[in-house]
Amino acid sequence: MFYGQYRHSIDSKGRLIIPSKFRETLRDNFIEKFWVTRGIERCIYVYTPREWNALMAKFSALPISQKMSRDFQRGLIAYAAEVECDKQGRILLPQNLLDLAGITRDVVVAGMLGRFEIWDEASWKKNQEECANSFEQIAEQLNATGL
Repeated sequence: MFYGQYRHSIDSKGRLIIPSKFRETLRDNFIEKFWVTRGIERCIYVYTPREWNALMAKFSALPISQKMSRDFQRGLIAYAAEVECDKQGRILLPQNLLDLAGITRDVVVAGMLGRFEIWDEASWKKNQEECANSFEQIAEQLNATGL
């Protein structure tokens, strides 16, 4: 499980150091490879193989006869790439994903339970400011009882 937020930088070769807390979780679960793809907002989603396979099973159940289903699959799957952690705990992020997310250097890596997200630092800040203003309303609409 991934949680928390960490500030890091992308190096000149497009590599990101995975936060040490995340690396501990990954090491404990013998995970060395990940799936990266575009996020729904301007960010990059990073999935473990288990979470990626579960997502692909859900996608397989979507009707290909519906254009919206096909378009969403293309938007997520066509941008997907398998990446591997090097000995320094870094992953190489594809340039097309960095471009889509507007990431050049400074990022926030945010845990989202079964996946984590990589955001341009300014985009993350803007998103969090927008969400802060409606956090209670969102909780109410999602019926987030028991929190």
